[in-house]
Amino acid sequence: MKADIITIGDEILIGQIVDTNSAWMAQRLGEIGLSVRRKYSIGDRREEIVAAVEESLAASEVVLITGGLGPTKDDITKKVLAEIFHSTLVRHEETYARVERMMTARGIEFNALNQGQALVPECCTVLPNHKGTAPGMWFEREGRVVVSLPGVPFEMEALMTESVLPRLRSHFNLQSVVHRTAITYGLAESMLAERIAPWEDALPDYLHLAYLPSPSQLRLRLSAYDVDAEQATQEIDAQFEALMPLLGDFFVGWESDTLQSVVAEMLTARGETLAAAESCTGGALSAKFTAMSGASEYFWGAVVSYDNSVKENVLGVSHSDLEQYGAVSEQVARQMAEGVRRVCGTTYGVATTGIAGPTGGSADKPVGTVWTAVAGPQGTVAQMKVHGRLRAQNIDRAASAAINLLRLYIKKIG
Repeated sequence: MKADIITIGDEILIGQIVDTNSAWMAQRLGEIGLSVRRKYSIGDRREEIVAAVEESLAASEVVLITGGLGPTKDDITKKVLAEIFHSTLVRHEETYARVERMMTARGIEFNALNQGQALVPECCTVLPNHKGTAPGMWFEREGRVVVSLPGVPFEMEALMTESVLPRLRSHFNLQSVVHRTAITYGLAESMLAERIAPWEDALPDYLHLAYLPSPSQLRLRLSAYDVDAEQATQEIDAQFEALMPLLGDFFVGWESDTLQSVVAEMLTARGETLAAAESCTGGALSAKFTAMSGASEYFWGAVVSYDNSVKENVLGVSHSDLEQYGAVSEQVARQMAEGVRRVCGTTYGVATTGIAGPTGGSADKPVGTVWTAVAGPQGTVAQMKVHGRLRAQNIDRAASAAINLLRLYIKKIG
């Protein structure tokens, strides 16, 4: 079965905000057996909304809409939907009372605009929004379903999870879809495909393998559609078990795992701590850890030693080594990792030093050259990589490479 996703808002079209809703929704729909046919982004204009909804209704069984449900005059989605479904707007008393309580609790006047959030097309089924003021709306026509949701991501996600997805699964009696995703790091897509080709060629016909690359990892997803969920799950688990020897240390984790989340689990389980010394990454490595809740349990601090004087005076890097080998060198990376471990008193120190670019490279050390190092109970290790010429990409890749080096260091100890 097919689904269309329509995002409404001039702010999306002019690039003022990035549409993350449709990507999240498409993933969730795929998990329950709905295939996304098309995604639209349109403006807050009646004729565009009418045209998009009617076209989608003619081609797909499900149409999901986000945006245009605010209290101001530019938000016209529900008025247009009332027109499309030949209905009138009526006050939904439950929503009215809930919004009034919400406004009162926040000290906001419950004025006519806020009261208008409780107006909905009479023909729709109201889906309560416990995260915001605009309710979701479920419409049906000739066996097809249209759902209108708020554009605020956390409101939309809650409504989808609590109401929309269970309703869609029940309404259409959807068959089970089973996905499982393995996370890898360190191999390009072509190299990974070559490595696992015998395993891939031997997969049962009903299992579908997808390669999902991103700048910091490569995901392998096995999917089974319209199947007995328990049987398919067992088969997918068995296939991934057979794959593990081929992946070796390139395997990181499952589903939404990241390098930093896996390392965080390792450190927490072992009761160990970490500090970072960053030059070319400028705090990006530390930010990957501190963006996660609970980082204070294992991440103790960082030194952004961008200038050589900080490398010397704070981290204790040898002046003569900086002169002889340069800041971007194995010798300096090792001393940075050892220095931050000593200064912060942690189990491990991790360091980055390199040339992020686009300027500053040389024949011996081109732009993208990065040395990373890890210091810990078993001594210090370092590695060099040459990433590319794009500054932002080099910074992110250098941070990921350093975290992966730490992951492998801890894994070897374990």
